[in-house]
Amino acid sequence: MAGGTVSRTAHFVLHRSALESLMPTPPILAPVAAPEASSAAVPGREVWMGALVPKRWAKRAVTRNAIKRQIYSVSADFEPRLVLAAHVVRLRAGFDRAQFISASSRQLKLAVRSELQQLFGQALAPSAAAQVPA
Repeated sequence: MAGGTVSRTAHFVLHRSALESLMPTPPILAPVAAPEASSAAVPGREVWMGALVPKRWAKRAVTRNAIKRQIYSVSADFEPRLVLAAHVVRLRAGFDRAQFISASSRQLKLAVRSELQQLFGQALAPSAAAQVPA
């Protein structure tokens, strides 16, 4: 989370950190990569995703697990367009238990999913605007 905040919504924050700062420098080795090897097979050339759902904001384990599943599901949809870095989605506020009575209701899952799509959409917006010539 030291890498900085990329985007935020009412309940979530997306943090990003460069992978180079997280991994030790590898020893110098002779190149062995095959021509058909993709950049995704090379360590450090992929998007890392983490989910932080504190018990403070989601008391029930069922709710925490449902939110984490939604985070990983939505992030998989956006992964090809994300910057190659380590990302952490953090729940920063609880969902109203009066509105979402069930710990793992369809309404809660849809609300979480739509807010996560908004979160990742905001994270992509600056990079999309930078690529458009003025």
